[in-house]
Amino acid sequence: MSRILGAVLPALLLVLPPALSAQEAAPAVPRVIQVVGEGRATAAPDMARVSLGVSHQAATAGEAMAAMSEGTAAVLARLGTEGVSQVDIQTGQLMLEPSYNYNTPDGQPEMTGFIATQFLDVTIRDIGALGAVLDAVVADGANRINGISFDLTNPRPVTDEARRAAVDDARARAELYAEAAGVTLGDLVAISETGGFGPPMPMYDARGGAAAESVPVAPGSLSLTASVSVTFAVE
Repeated sequence: MSRILGAVLPALLLVLPPALSAQEAAPAVPRVIQVVGEGRATAAPDMARVSLGVSHQAATAGEAMAAMSEGTAAVLARLGTEGVSQVDIQTGQLMLEPSYNYNTPDGQPEMTGFIATQFLDVTIRDIGALGAVLDAVVADGANRINGISFDLTNPRPVTDEARRAAVDDARARAELYAEAAGVTLGDLVAISETGGFGPPMPMYDARGGAAAESVPVAPGSLSLTASVSVTFAVE
């Protein structure tokens, strides 16, 4: 038995690898600087979205709906005359609700009829004509305007400008940190967009008002933002 162990033990010693050193067992942590850059770009809007409403009150629900429908048809016809395409008009809210008189001798609300209301969500692609379009539809029966928003037909070029600005901002931050830490900034090793990009946000000013004979409109400018996470090597 002792002769067998004596023969096997040297063979095992030959097969077993040498123990790893402490340095080989723990790989070195990469020397990097990771930063987040933010960029912003602005542009003048070239389109507008407006919610137009027609509302009528009558003694009966049928009369209120009929009057509202007639007014809505007139507004739709006027929008077509003003050059707004049918694909840029969408029916929005449609409401029929009772109306009440709250100023009664006994303080109890008294039903007086019905109010019918319909909204149209309209896209105006000629932003310079927005004031004139609003004047025209109000003259033809629109008696509710539920907000105006401005947008870009093609936001991609402005978004790309914001992305480039975000990368420039990230590099500037990384260079600052490298200088403060007393190291040299190396190559870019990773980049990713964080949180998508910010939608157009209005920045109102006094530019672009419509002519004096129409509703004054100031579209101002739109601001788009982008954010990126960038990793640089440290030399």
